[in-house]
Amino acid sequence: MPKLNTPLKLAPIFKPKIWGRNDLAPLFDRPASGEPANPSAQNRALPDQDKPIGEAWITDDSSPFLSGPLAGMTLGEASEKFRSKLYGSNWKGGRFPILAKYLFTSDWLSVQVHPDDHYARSHEHGSLGKCEMWYVLHAEPKAEFLLGLKPNTTREMLRAACEKGASQELLQRFHPKAGEVVFVPPGTPHALGPGLVLFEAEQNSDITYRLDDYGRLGLDGKPRPLHLEKGLEVTDPELPACRNLPRIVVREAFGYRRYLVASRYFAVEELAIHKAAHFPAAAERAEMLAIVAGEGRVETAAGWLGYQAGDAWLAPPGADRYMLAPTEKTRMLKFYIPDLEGDFRRLRSRRGFRSADVKKILFA
Repeated sequence: MPKLNTPLKLAPIFKPKIWGRNDLAPLFDRPASGEPANPSAQNRALPDQDKPIGEAWITDDSSPFLSGPLAGMTLGEASEKFRSKLYGSNWKGGRFPILAKYLFTSDWLSVQVHPDDHYARSHEHGSLGKCEMWYVLHAEPKAEFLLGLKPNTTREMLRAACEKGASQELLQRFHPKAGEVVFVPPGTPHALGPGLVLFEAEQNSDITYRLDDYGRLGLDGKPRPLHLEKGLEVTDPELPACRNLPRIVVREAFGYRRYLVASRYFAVEELAIHKAAHFPAAAERAEMLAIVAGEGRVETAAGWLGYQAGDAWLAPPGADRYMLAPTEKTRMLKFYIPDLEGDFRRLRSRRGFRSADVKKILFA
C-alpha cells in the first residue's frame, strides 16, 4: 500500500464543445495549427487543433496522476482502490465528491437547468443532482450570462419561449466581471455567453437538462437533444439570482485568503500567495488546489515539483505539511467538502465582517 503523504499532481481532461475556443489563455497554451506544441503533460492531452475546447475537467474520473506513488493511475482508479485513504474518513462515496472544470466560451451555451438530488435519484438511475458555482477568471467587455427567470415568469411561459427558441428573453441578464462569484442551485435556468473563462465547481454529476439550444447543430452535424419536460419539471421560477457575492477576505502572512462560497456540497477559497506559504493537510478530507495564475514550486520533505497556471493538485488527508514557494505571484483556488459549522464558525464571529455578508456566501 503506497504512502499518500504528499500533494499529488493531476492532469486535466479537455472536452471539445461547439461553443468552445482554440485560445485557452490564460490557463493553457494551445499552439496554432502547424506549430510545435509545448511538451507539457497538459498540452499533450489537448485534442486536435480543429476542435474548439469548451471545458477542461480537473477532477474527471479519467484524469491521470502525474506525480507521487499514484503516477499513471487515474483519479477514478485511485478512488476505487484507496477510497477513505485518498479522501478521508468523512467521505463515504466511491468518486471524488466535487467535479471541477474550467470553461472557455466563444458562443452562447444552451439555456439549461439541473435537478436536485431527490429528482435525480428518482429519474436518473440513482444519480446525484447538480448544484454548482462559478468563479469568473476573465470576462470580455461585452460578456454576459443569464441566471434565473425574470419576475412573474411561469413554467408555461418558459415552455412557449423554448419552443420558439426565444427563452433568453425570459431570463435575467448580467454583465460579469473578473473575480465575480455566482452560486447556481438546482432548479435555476441559466446560460453562459461568449467571451468568458470560468472556474466551475459542482457535485460530481454531469446531469444537464437543455431547455433551448436555439436550433443549432452539434459537432456531429445533428441537432443536440433537448430535455424540455424534465427541465421544466425541475425549474423553480422563484429562485433568485445568487451572484456578485460579498468579498470576505482574510489577510495572511503569505498574502490573503478570500472565502468565495460554501455549501454542503463544496467550499471554494481563493488564495493569493506572494511569498512562501506553509499548509498542513486536512485531517479528515482531501483538498484540491487549482493554480489559476503564477508559478513556483510545491515543496515537501521528499522533494519538490514545479507548478504553473492550469495545474491541479490533490492533497490527501495523510499528506505531510507542504509549502508553496512562488517564483511569480500566485493565485490558486482551494476546494473541498466543508464542515459548514466547524470551518466557518470563526468567520461568523470575526470582527470586521458583517454577519449578513458572511451569510450570503454560505448556502446550507
